[in-house]
Amino acid sequence: MATVEASDSDGKGQGAETSVTYYRLEEVAKRNSMKEIWLVMHGRVYDITRFLNEHPGGEEVLLEQAGADASESFEDVGHSADAREMLKQYYIGDVHPNDLKPESGSKQKCWLCNPKVFWKKRI
Repeated sequence: MATVEASDSDGKGQGAETSVTYYRLEEVAKRNSMKEIWLVMHGRVYDITRFLNEHPGGEEVLLEQAGADASESFEDVGHSADAREMLKQYYIGDVHPNDLKPESGSKQKCWLCNPKVFWKKRI
């Protein structure tokens, strides 16, 4: 776990201090029981232990995702805007940058790496 202070502009020319706690995926993976459940969604870490008994889909679905990246499962279900808003109260930090996987489709095509594309762009 690491905490980083970041300065953010509040739009009025004044900086606002924010603090982000980073968690390694190895640490998140250890939180996978009824006693303590963490999961990752879109690079953010959530401690959903308190929510376990309240989840409309039952605790079993959450236990299946405990300690892992639940982004795809969360999106597949089609959660409401209210569910997304509710999730904010369980946010505890972000996945450490070294553990982040690139989002699918986010790779930029390297036109310099491909001679055919390079020359096509140059002509």
